[in-house]
Amino acid sequence: MGTSVDAAIKEENGNVAEKKPTVVFVLGGPGSGKGTQCTNIVQHFGYTHLSAGDLLRAEINSGSENGTMIQDMIKEGKIVPSEVTINLLQKAMQESGNDKFLIDGFPRNEENRAAFEAITKIVPEFVLFFDCSEEEMERRLLNRNQGRVDDNIETIRKRFKVFLESSIPVVEYYDSKGKVRKIDAGRSVEEVFEAVKAIFTQKDEKAAV
Repeated sequence: MGTSVDAAIKEENGNVAEKKPTVVFVLGGPGSGKGTQCTNIVQHFGYTHLSAGDLLRAEINSGSENGTMIQDMIKEGKIVPSEVTINLLQKAMQESGNDKFLIDGFPRNEENRAAFEAITKIVPEFVLFFDCSEEEMERRLLNRNQGRVDDNIETIRKRFKVFLESSIPVVEYYDSKGKVRKIDAGRSVEEVFEAVKAIFTQKDEKAAV
């Protein structure tokens, strides 16, 4: 299982560059609705959804030494070292058996971005950016009541600040390369998915030409 991805990730000399997995980075502030839309994309377009946050939480729950280190950093509001997250992402890609991935909530900063491309030799197909006002994201987070310990107002605002300072430069970098597909995420789930569908349908049509 996962041989196509294994081959693609191991291949670094460009001979079978076309076999590299397709990666779409999914970025948006906390509460922008990107997780919900990723589920829809998986169902309609056959991608595997890899949430950097979920992979990190699973590692924390495993009770490993790595997990304890990650938990301490998150508690302090720090960003986990790139290599840690990239290793978890690579492992999940290799185990999935798929060759199309939505990577959600990563890269969180410019250093993450550069490290991902350097370590995996994969450049994203495009970046799906869920653009949503801070007021709307805050309202959604306070309403969703998912039992997440990091959903109190003070922590939410800290997460917004980190997102603006760290992740927006990543969006700007890829925008300069013509790779950002920006979605107005302040609308209803259905309206947002119509916009998302148009982007992925267009990509598939281009690939078929």
